[in-house]
Amino acid sequence: MKVLIVSDTHGRDTNLEKTVSMEAPFDLMIHCGDVEGREFFIQALADGPCCIVSGNNDFFSDLPREEEINLAGNKVLVTHGHYYGVSMDLRGVVEEARSRDCRAVFFGHTHKPVVMEKDGVLAINPGSLAYPRQQGRKPSYAVLFVDEEGSMQAEIHYLER
Repeated sequence: MKVLIVSDTHGRDTNLEKTVSMEAPFDLMIHCGDVEGREFFIQALADGPCCIVSGNNDFFSDLPREEEINLAGNKVLVTHGHYYGVSMDLRGVVEEARSRDCRAVFFGHTHKPVVMEKDGVLAINPGSLAYPRQQGRKPSYAVLFVDEEGSMQAEIHYLER
């Protein structure tokens, strides 16, 4: 199974369109929030199963605050992350995932890509396709591969500016 994970597109669709075109086909697209009213466009662009949660800039949105999904037997928490202090450190979001018996947590908010295992939880932040904040400031996203046994392998990909 191939999962495309994006976040913090903030209504700017050009890099998201490039990413979807480059990474297709994929089995699921996950957006970790800050779509700024573009959820219907994103769902249509994904052209398949899509999970989108609201971010701190998704005012008046009907999107869920977070979702728990199942990826090949792995329970995963999808959230924007701002309610768990991800700008300071990952402890809060990882503890929340563990308290729900989640094997992984996908989040955004910081605009900085991260793939790390902490306390038995795989934590993935795809960064931002619109306003990257990490050194080098390249737009980023994550690709997750899940095999039949449920083993998860993630990598961060970057777009050239």
